[in-house]
Amino acid sequence: MSSNPVAETVASLMPRAQAELTELVAFKSVADFDQFPKSESEAAARWVADALTAEGFEDVALLDTPDGTQSVYGHLPGPAGAKTVLLYAHYDVQPPLDEAGWTTPPFELTERDGRWYGRGAADCKGGLLMHLLALRALQANGGLPVHVKFIAEGSEEQGTGGLERYAEAHPGLLDANAIVIGDAGNFRTGLPTVTATLRGMTMLRVQIDTLEGNLHSGQFGGAAPDALSALIRVLDSLRAKDGTTTIDGLTPDASWDGLQYDEEQFRKDAKVLDGVELIGDGTVADRIWARPAVTVLGIDCPPVVGATPSVQASARALVSLRVPPGIDTDEATKLLQAHLETHTPWGARVSTERIGHGQPFSADTTSPAYAAMADAMAVAYPGQEMQYAGQGGSIPLCNTLAALYPHAEILLIGLSEPEAQIHAVNESVSPQELERLSVAEALFLRNYAAS
Repeated sequence: MSSNPVAETVASLMPRAQAELTELVAFKSVADFDQFPKSESEAAARWVADALTAEGFEDVALLDTPDGTQSVYGHLPGPAGAKTVLLYAHYDVQPPLDEAGWTTPPFELTERDGRWYGRGAADCKGGLLMHLLALRALQANGGLPVHVKFIAEGSEEQGTGGLERYAEAHPGLLDANAIVIGDAGNFRTGLPTVTATLRGMTMLRVQIDTLEGNLHSGQFGGAAPDALSALIRVLDSLRAKDGTTTIDGLTPDASWDGLQYDEEQFRKDAKVLDGVELIGDGTVADRIWARPAVTVLGIDCPPVVGATPSVQASARALVSLRVPPGIDTDEATKLLQAHLETHTPWGARVSTERIGHGQPFSADTTSPAYAAMADAMAVAYPGQEMQYAGQGGSIPLCNTLAALYPHAEILLIGLSEPEAQIHAVNESVSPQELERLSVAEALFLRNYAAS
């Protein structure tokens, strides 16, 4: 990175950032309180609030949101008449999944092979540190050029909408000229990228019932309708033979015109086993950024160990549908529900319950904020031009903010590049990316203030 005072300051702050990220990762802040203590999330929220207070933020508050979690807010004043920028990240994390699959404990930040490993290191506790590093670098080099609002969400990964509902009830709270969402990522390490689109998401719990109770498979099997087999048939109907998502009434053939994703590189990034084919058709970018994609997240049924020779009376599954821009999530949800009901065999009883959703998002990349970010990234990543990519994941708050503040320019950057393995075992963050993106964000704030 070319020498400049902001970059030098960020570099000097990296040991402190590692120590702080170690503290943050140690909180098991999964906003599913049936699995993890609520006290862990509350402690993480207090950590963020204390960090904001230490940086001179005013009006620091733990906001009790309608879904039973807390978001952390603060305001750091800039010069009179300056623009206002909202910085967003979230402190809640995904469950660690199979802890035995982790090389090192998921809630202990561990340095290995030039990366820092731990649940939330990239998604999105690292994003919180990115914002703090950028602000510290500016404070040490001439001061803050804009007013800053800071919001750290406590339930983004659960999709339960707490912060969205709170923002709608307090519409002035997060109002800003520009909003930097620190929950996306570069297309790959070392390639500066802003995320131009996000797929939305709907999540359904589907249950199938066929009998009043389980039956002996020897006595009744062959005629008694098996709920688990019915569920398997329904779930299979959601994909064509090549793996393309096939939901009645939902178009699966949109295309992506921007940055393309090389298929062999995708196989490496996704760690696809040798000989296993990718699913779907079209380019990889079409499939992961521009088209709907269904995923079966879990099935409730007897485990293999301890299973009995029984015809199952009930079975249920959790199904996720990623919804690309151009399709309304509510309409997609209705189509998915109708499909599940139509394709349930043997007259079995089927019920569905939506337990999470978010609309897709498209950014206006022609706005002045994007020019300011492109110039900043050119400095932070010498010799590299800022790229525009899509992202398959969803950030429901984006559409809420866009609806509340149509004048605001929304940018998505972050640390979740492919090597980060977010949501999987052995999640990690590149400290080099944390450093470069912190520099880029600091320079963006300067550029944007002057635009």
